[in-house]
Amino acid sequence: MNSCDQAQAHQVMDRCAELATISVLSDGIERTYLTPEHAKHNALAAEWMQAAGLTVRVDPAGTLIGRLEGARPGLPALVVASHLDTVPDAGRYDGILGVVSGIAVAQRLRSRAGELPFALEVCAYGDEEGVRFGATLLGSRAMAGTWDPEWLQLEDRHGIRLEQAFRDFGLDPTEVPTAAKPAQDLVGYLELHIEQGPLLEAADRRLGVVTAIAGARRFAMQIHGDARHAGGTPYDRRRDALVGAAMAVQTVERIGRESGVIATVGRLQAHPGAVNVVPGLVDFSLDLRAADDLARDRAWGEILAEIETTCGRRGLELTVEEIHSAPTVTCAPWLMDAVTEGIRSTGDQSPMEIWSRAGHDAMAMAAVTDVGMIFVRCEDGISHHPGEAVLQDDVAAGLDALEAAVWAVARRVEIAAGDHASTPEDHEEGLR
Repeated sequence: MNSCDQAQAHQVMDRCAELATISVLSDGIERTYLTPEHAKHNALAAEWMQAAGLTVRVDPAGTLIGRLEGARPGLPALVVASHLDTVPDAGRYDGILGVVSGIAVAQRLRSRAGELPFALEVCAYGDEEGVRFGATLLGSRAMAGTWDPEWLQLEDRHGIRLEQAFRDFGLDPTEVPTAAKPAQDLVGYLELHIEQGPLLEAADRRLGVVTAIAGARRFAMQIHGDARHAGGTPYDRRRDALVGAAMAVQTVERIGRESGVIATVGRLQAHPGAVNVVPGLVDFSLDLRAADDLARDRAWGEILAEIETTCGRRGLELTVEEIHSAPTVTCAPWLMDAVTEGIRSTGDQSPMEIWSRAGHDAMAMAAVTDVGMIFVRCEDGISHHPGEAVLQDDVAAGLDALEAAVWAVARRVEIAAGDHASTPEDHEEGLR
C-alpha cells in the first residue's frame, strides 16, 4: 500500500472513531433511528460527502444520500451504501466502515467521474439494526420500494409511534413511499462491511467476496407442562416443561451442526420461575440461518419433528409461532465478478468466497437491483460489541478493492450498453 492509501485508511478509521462519540450512552455507543443521534451522524457524514464533491440530500425515510454525477447528469446510479445506526453497546465499524469507505472512494473517483457510465450514490441508511422499533432495514426497504405503511404504527419502548418519530425528526411519514427508486434508475448495489465472523482471519485473508446473505426464520416457541410442588411431585408424575425445553435446545444444536445450518436458541424463560416449583411453561426462541432456504427449511422440519416427539413422549405440549421470515439473497454473479476483480487488484489472486451469516441492507436492495458485497477481516470475528476491531492495512486494501470494483462495474455496464441486445436476457448476459 502506498502512503496515500494509508493516509486515507487512517482518515477512515479516525472518522469511524469520531462517529463513535455520537451516542445516547455516556460509556458506550448507541445510535438509533430518527433520534437526535441519527440527525447528528447524518450531519457529520453530510459534511464529509460535501467535502468529497458529492451533492447531498436526505430522502423521506431519513437516508443520507451523496451523489456524484457520471459522464452526464441524470444517469442511473451505482449505489455504494451501508448504515450508521447501531445496536446498544456497539462497536465502531459495523455498517459505519462501509459508509465512510464509500465516501472515501467517491472522493478518489471525483476527478475521473466523467469516465463513469453511471452516477455514484453513497447512502447512509437508518434502522438497519431495528433496535428502536423492532423492524429492520427500514431505510433500505424504503429505497427498494418494499415499505409497509403498517410499520408507522410500531412503537418504541417509550410508547412513541414510528409515525410520530418521523414528524419529530422533521420528516413527513406519508412521503416515505416516495423514497423508492425505480429499477431503471439503478445500475446495482455494492456494500463493504466487516465480516462479523472469524473465517477471513482464520484463513489469513484481508478481504472476501460475499456469495449470499443468509435468510433467517425466527420462531417463538412454548412448551407447556404442569407446574407442581418440587418436593411433593414424584418423577413419574412430573410434566416438567423445562426438562423438555432443555432437550429441545440440545436437539436444535445437534441438528444445526449435522446439517450445516446455523440454529440458535437465544432466549429461554421458565415459569413460574420459583426454585421449589416444577416449571409448567417455558418460552424460548429459535433463529435459523443457512446459505440457502431449502437447507434451512429442511433443518426446521427435522427440529420440529424431533421436539414434537420429545414432548409427546414426556406428556408435554408444544406451540409454535413464526415471527420472522426472510429469504436468502444471492449476490449477482456479475457483481461478484467485479468484487473479485477488485480484490485481485490488491494482490490476492484467489479471493476467498464467504456467505454472510448476518443480515445487511443489501438484502433489502436485492428487491430492486443486483447486489454485491466485500467483506473486510475483523479481529476474532467480534461484532455488535465494543471489541470490534479492524487493521488499517485491511481498510486500505478495502478502499482499493472497492474503487477497483466500481471500475469493473463500469466496464461491464459499457459492454452491456454496446451490446445492442434486443431482449432483457441478452442485456443481463452482457453484464455477466
